Amino acid sequence: MFGFKGKYGFSFSWKRLLGISGFRNSVARKTGIPTTKGGVERKLGRSLIRMIFGKW
Repeated sequence: MFGFKGKYGFSFSWKRLLGISGFRNSVARKTGIPTTKGGVERKLGRSLIRMIFGKW
């Protein structure tokens, strides 16, 4: 029903169990460098646009 197909609100992540997700999140917050592919692309794109057009 509604596309859930047997999950019933339960999900498991071994990365969360080992603390990898939390560690990456804390590193990203402290350094200001994102750890996801999309975040890195956004940050690089923003800096390139600022470099080309200058800060507004």
